[in-house]
Amino acid sequence: QVQLVESGGGLVQAGGSLRLSCAASGRTTGSCVMGWFRQAPGKERECVAGIDRSGRNTYYADSVKGRFTISKDNAKNTMVLQMNSLRPEDTAVYYCAADHTNPFWGDLARRSRYAHWGQGTQVTVSS
Repeated sequence: QVQLVESGGGLVQAGGSLRLSCAASGRTTGSCVMGWFRQAPGKERECVAGIDRSGRNTYYADSVKGRFTISKDNAKNTMVLQMNSLRPEDTAVYYCAADHTNPFWGDLARRSRYAHWGQGTQVTVSS
């Protein structure tokens, strides 16, 4: 089992930055494919970024490319999402997710591959 706890959400003005962290326990982040998803009211949960076990291969949704950066700090057993140039449309609950059984990284955005989820953290971007 993998337990995930997100932190770092909050209220920020458009153009600002936030740094989300996902602390893992039960498994090391180095043994997991991981992802950040978000869900806005009335919308489907979507993947914004994913990262493979090694941290060398990543995925970004088109809407966040060039603004968001996903990374792992395996020494701290933590995954991070650095979000810059935030927009009102980035407002959502952000969830981290982990898959410790399948090392394949070609489908990092596929929601169904992730069995473990955090409780979510709210990000609100004001205009």
